[in-house]
Amino acid sequence: MLPLTIVPEIEKLLKNHCQQEALIDETIAVGGGSINSAYRLSYAGKSFFLKYNDASRFPQMFEKEALGLKVLTESKSLRIPQIIGHGGNGQTSFLLLEFINQGQPNKQFWEDFGRGLASLHRNAQTSFGLDHSNYIGSLKQDNTVEKSWTDFFTYQRLQPQLKLAKEHALLSTKTLADFEKLYRLLPSLFPEEAPALLHGDLWSGNFLCSQSGEAVLIDPAVYYGHREMDIGMSKLFGGFHPHFYDAYNEAWPMENGWQQRVDLCNLYPLLVHVNLFGGAYARQLEACLGKYVR
Repeated sequence: MLPLTIVPEIEKLLKNHCQQEALIDETIAVGGGSINSAYRLSYAGKSFFLKYNDASRFPQMFEKEALGLKVLTESKSLRIPQIIGHGGNGQTSFLLLEFINQGQPNKQFWEDFGRGLASLHRNAQTSFGLDHSNYIGSLKQDNTVEKSWTDFFTYQRLQPQLKLAKEHALLSTKTLADFEKLYRLLPSLFPEEAPALLHGDLWSGNFLCSQSGEAVLIDPAVYYGHREMDIGMSKLFGGFHPHFYDAYNEAWPMENGWQQRVDLCNLYPLLVHVNLFGGAYARQLEACLGKYVR
């Protein structure tokens, strides 16, 4: 049930967006991931997507997501849902977006998606990180800037998640020790590349296929990082269509051996999943880590 306390603010945003005064006349619950409640709203004959959550539990989560969507939109590389607005009443926060009517991917979809991601990654800056922190799932993601990728990967990605996992006794002493060994190896494992603009959480649940056949990115965890991080994440749960990777590599070839670095990149999202869900993800993490630390 949509909280009535946030309806007036949502209707005000919709009035300004549509330039028409009306009321929300239909709310239909839709999938919004495992974290948020989500609805399709009807206002003045148009559909919109709303998700909301506890403002005190996830402070500024939707504000940060809107910032990430804005950064991706400004890259002019792939379609991003239009941001209508975000807000809340102190207890509940929300994000209001364009509603994307979905279609079915075809071969051209995957090729266009691969080229579009390469275009996104060509947006670069001089340092790894971002000028603000954000979230990955329901966990805070620190984007403090570092000059080298291995420093950023170590200090802003692996170590914060390992600290959280250690506090909750989710990993073995051996696994924690193996990460200490990995830190020393990282400079020789990753090829040097300029910081690339990343979606940051690129798995099959975080993009849509529009009715017109476009890839639409949603739920970002943006930062400037090594571009293989997005590629690795895309393969974590089975991978995208082969045409996606072929088109990406035609548009901007990856360095030799990228397939062997997929599990290296996925140490970070696997740590996130360990902290969110534990269990089998800890075993998967240990298997991936063992490929680089003997």
